[in-house]
Amino acid sequence: MASHEAIPLVLPLQYDSSSSFLSTDTIIALCVFFTLLCACIIVGHLLEENRWANESITALILGLCAGAVVLLVSKGHSSRILVFNEDLFFLYLLPPIIFNAGFQVKKKQFFKNFTTILLFGIFGTVISFCLISLCVYGLFKRLGVTALTIKDYLAVGAILSATDSVCTLQVLNQDETPFLYSVVFGEGVVNDATSIVLFNSVQSIDFSNVDATTALKLLGTFLYLFFTSTALGLVVGLLSAFIIKTLYFGRHSTDREVALMMLMAYLSYMLAELLSLSGILTVFFCGIVMSHYTWHNVTESSRITTKHAFATISFIAETFIFLYVGLDALDIDKWRDSNSSAGTSVAVSSTLFALVLVGRAAFVFPIANILNCVQKRESTKIQFKQQFIMWWAGLMRGAVTIALSYNQFSKTEKTNSDSALMITCTIIVVLFSTIVFGSITKPLIEAVLLRNRKQMDSDATDFPSLEDIRQLFLEDNDGPSDDGSSQRANKASSLRLLISHPTTTVHYWWRKFDDRFMRPVFGGRGFVPYVPGSPTVEPTSPRS
Repeated sequence: MASHEAIPLVLPLQYDSSSSFLSTDTIIALCVFFTLLCACIIVGHLLEENRWANESITALILGLCAGAVVLLVSKGHSSRILVFNEDLFFLYLLPPIIFNAGFQVKKKQFFKNFTTILLFGIFGTVISFCLISLCVYGLFKRLGVTALTIKDYLAVGAILSATDSVCTLQVLNQDETPFLYSVVFGEGVVNDATSIVLFNSVQSIDFSNVDATTALKLLGTFLYLFFTSTALGLVVGLLSAFIIKTLYFGRHSTDREVALMMLMAYLSYMLAELLSLSGILTVFFCGIVMSHYTWHNVTESSRITTKHAFATISFIAETFIFLYVGLDALDIDKWRDSNSSAGTSVAVSSTLFALVLVGRAAFVFPIANILNCVQKRESTKIQFKQQFIMWWAGLMRGAVTIALSYNQFSKTEKTNSDSALMITCTIIVVLFSTIVFGSITKPLIEAVLLRNRKQMDSDATDFPSLEDIRQLFLEDNDGPSDDGSSQRANKASSLRLLISHPTTTVHYWWRKFDDRFMRPVFGGRGFVPYVPGSPTVEPTSPRS
């Protein structure tokens, strides 16, 4: 998010007149919460092979149970162990998760399917945003929700467009289903970033004077935030690689280079927030650049340390979020603020969930079939089973949805019952989609996809390899000719290969550019300067 108002992060830290620095209530709350985190990890380990449960659902259910216990102990007054705050979520929990996603991503598969990921993650999210916003505007007044503004309707579209594909990714296997995993994973990250950029764009526009240029302003703001955020992440990632390659901290202290990697990764996110950009996009591409360049410039022990440290911090933050959402869902104050009847709450929640289903289907199946029409080879087409898994993967909603809902509806100048209703209905959608849909994800995917072990995905065999492309260039350039005709032939050959094999050809030219210009300056595999005591063995990147 671009900015957040400060409200208490946890139960307020109080200076006590006694010798204790923190209040007893705060210490008890933190002890309970860390105990629940440990319980989530243990129970998740015990349920590793269970078909109906995973760590995300376990954390959510434990959070609900803990909230119910606190609610009973307080005799219905409050279930707050921690107060849900967007600052805690967006500034401390989300950055390590997104950075690790970029740092650990299999770059070859990600960029191989980059066009598909962008179509689903950006264009598809925009379609879902427009459809949900229009339907909410047309249906909510019939359900008795009349106090919302145009900005609120557009915000609801952005809020419900943010998916949570964690449950599906825990089932899919990168080796057995590389195409599906890459697309679901990549679309999930780009989708979150796009949803937040759309949300910020809606907040930045004055809807008191709506005219024909409002849509263009919204589009312009979105494109500006998207590309500048990405560029910032690339710049910070390259800067970290250059600094560590040039100074080579490992000569004296591996702790310094590990600390610098962590701090510069977090700095990229904070700079984006400071400049009112999208921190998610910035830190994600910063992670990709760091894994490609910076990670190869540090010592062997630092490579091992950073790889596992980033993954561990991300895992704890992810578990924390689901536990946090479960605890906060039973905050009785939110439910009291909504004066709507149970029937209205059910109707609004059902409408929102139906729009999630329709909004997802409105772009997954059309885009997939358009891509199939473009693809010439049958093996590269997206089969219906794969389309169904892509649709299913985007039905769950998570903490991003709740955080955006809080940001929009809990800080209005005059909080009304409709705003409270939107928060509670959003919580219902998140709980229902995560617990119900998440619990049947594993058996469903096994039934639909994984039992059929034949190769269904766009693998390396579906596209020519870099060696194939290199051979085609050599074949096209064979034979004596003068300089002018040779140059024209090279251009024609490049254009022909770009049209016939665009992804692999771009990858080929990028590898040539990277090896010749980028790696000598920013380091990376093969360009690490030798220092006594440094590793001499070629390292294996986090995800090649």
